Amino acid sequence: MELIRGIHNLQQQQQGCVLSIGNFDGIHLGHHAVLSRLLKEAKRLQVPATVMTFEPQPAELFSGNNAPARLSRLRDKFVQLDKLHLDRLLCVSFTHEFANLSAEQFIEQLLINKLNVKFLVVGDDFHFGYQRLGDFALLQEAGKKYGFEVVDTKSLSQDASRVSSTRIRNALAKGQLQQAEQMLGRKYSIAGRVGHGRKLGRTIGVPTANLFLKRRVSPVSGVFVVSVLGIDDKVYHGVANIGRRPTVQGERQQLEVHIFDFQGDLYGIQLEVLLEQKLRDEVRFDSFAELKIQIDKDIQQAREWHLLN
Repeated sequence: MELIRGIHNLQQQQQGCVLSIGNFDGIHLGHHAVLSRLLKEAKRLQVPATVMTFEPQPAELFSGNNAPARLSRLRDKFVQLDKLHLDRLLCVSFTHEFANLSAEQFIEQLLINKLNVKFLVVGDDFHFGYQRLGDFALLQEAGKKYGFEVVDTKSLSQDASRVSSTRIRNALAKGQLQQAEQMLGRKYSIAGRVGHGRKLGRTIGVPTANLFLKRRVSPVSGVFVVSVLGIDDKVYHGVANIGRRPTVQGERQQLEVHIFDFQGDLYGIQLEVLLEQKLRDEVRFDSFAELKIQIDKDIQQAREWHLLN
């Protein structure tokens, strides 16, 4: 799948596509319904299946650290969309200038002049343009004027409730990983490159691989039973802490994973950490010794969970 970073990088030969627009945070089963229609129409019209998304996500521009927790970074979205065999991901830089485009300008400048859209697939709650004044009715009018088709897909429901990033976010915040998995269609995971931490784990015989979350707000925190992908094409088991590590005066959010029965250098390696079961919330201990006792208990619990599942 081709990644285009920014409207300014669109080339003349990339015009003509079937398009869907949105945050696509998490790429959940509701998104899959939209993207399935996108792929169907792209095949029918013989043009690229294209997704437009935004960095930062609009709420992050307007609300900063008060924005909802992000389920997936751009790289995560790319990986999941690529698995669905889409042709192109257009990542638009979401700035105040872009946010001030009227709905009509959005249609004319972007959809028509830059992309030459042939078919547009949107969710049933899609709004766009300045103050979100653009809606499905306006897109229908534009389609008649400029000669493209537009459809909205009905929201997917589970247990009489709409599948949404918000519901998944809430489930993850409560440690309800199985409910999140049902809506995602897969286990929730966090991916990232292993970086250098303070190496405190080594001093107590519990070395960890550190993944910096690179997002304003994490949707999960606490201690989890995990599985780890990205090493030797094998699935490794482990236990991970996600949060700020208050006992050691941590300041930035990160994921620290202790991988069972593994010895080796992982610095610079891209790992995917699948969350299997939440063990407990992150808490501050009065001493490093107390933390070590609790970590040993966490490791034992995680090993037992893997043996039984």
